[in-house]
Amino acid sequence: MRINLPTWLTLFRVALLPVMVAVFYLPFPGHNITAAIVFVLAAFTDWLDGYLARRMNLTSAFGAFLDPVADKLMVAVTLFLLVESHHSNGWSGVVMAVTAAVIVGREISVSALREWMAEIGMRAAVKVAFVGKLKTVMQMVALVVLIVQHEKEATALRLYHIGEDLLVIAGVLTIWSGLYYLRAAG
Repeated sequence: MRINLPTWLTLFRVALLPVMVAVFYLPFPGHNITAAIVFVLAAFTDWLDGYLARRMNLTSAFGAFLDPVADKLMVAVTLFLLVESHHSNGWSGVVMAVTAAVIVGREISVSALREWMAEIGMRAAVKVAFVGKLKTVMQMVALVVLIVQHEKEATALRLYHIGEDLLVIAGVLTIWSGLYYLRAAG
């Protein structure tokens, strides 16, 4: 199997995950900004690998398999980091944990649905829809804000709450897109 440029970018995105985790936890000034930059770089490679694959006609079966796996790993790992570092026992912590569970659960469910639809020769019925792309953009913006502000300094608390609100909106879009894909499959 020959690995092309878009697939190398996808593999690079997967390799960035342990880097982001390490930077997220390392106690140096600006570690949260650095972790957010690593996340943004990974998110950019998600866009770039798809663009290059389509533009240069470099699609491959392995790349088509690996790209959504890398995307889901990136989102799930980041959500786990944020839920674990969210030191609130109040309503805010519950909302963060439930939203993360909804997002991860939807990602697993839609992946399984796509796999099943491919098995019965109907993968095209559950191709990516606009609501799914909107959900992804909302997740990425929310996650960047939350990574940057995960320590919830008093001066940044408002921005952190905006990140939480954006994540809840992403959660609602997640449910909506999941229902869309279920309906498309039915």
